[in-house]
Amino acid sequence: MTTVVALKVRYPERVHIIRGNHESRQITQVYGFYDECLRKYGSATVWKTFTDLFDYLPLTACVDARVFCPHGGLSPSIDTLDDVAKIDRIQEVPHEGPVCDLVWSDPDERTGWGMSPRGAGFTFGQDVTEQFNHTNGLTLIARAHQLVMEGYTWAHDKGLVTIFSAPNYCYRCGNQAAIMEVDDTLQCRFLQFDPAPKRGEEGGGQQPGAGATGMPARQRVPEYFV
Repeated sequence: MTTVVALKVRYPERVHIIRGNHESRQITQVYGFYDECLRKYGSATVWKTFTDLFDYLPLTACVDARVFCPHGGLSPSIDTLDDVAKIDRIQEVPHEGPVCDLVWSDPDERTGWGMSPRGAGFTFGQDVTEQFNHTNGLTLIARAHQLVMEGYTWAHDKGLVTIFSAPNYCYRCGNQAAIMEVDDTLQCRFLQFDPAPKRGEEGGGQQPGAGATGMPARQRVPEYFV
């Protein structure tokens, strides 16, 4: 996260960060960010500073007014891009409402809106995607939030794409990751990549903490992923 923020400071017109469901106080205490800050810095001050920052992150982005980019998905409370712009986003992600939906919702094969099995946000069908894209003059919804084994997957008759850029998620899922490039004509190209080799394996380099002999230490999987 420090690297991402540093890139934003260095290239403010080229780097755009949007908020996801993990950029919240509650989720970071469950998935290890709080523990990592505490372990590295000895107090919760750095964690608090970052979570205060998360409140200010934009909820969505739009590429050339044609590609809509939320982290999660759509909301029954949002019909237009203007509705998104009107949201008072400077808050912890609530348990319901449009802010919650934008970071938690998922596309679904069923039509209409449905209750999300995640317990937050909604599921939404192809009809919802098509209506939202038509109303707002959009070509595509590009979102993340769901692990897909090849790094990306199309849905809703290519009106929506899911991109997942964390390879081997939780150090155990074995998935590829992907990045989507959009050119000047709004054509999309995907760059897929595999997980880096584990340290100690060929191409993996020396692990932190390895001795002068270069013998690798055992890879440590954080407790919250076990």
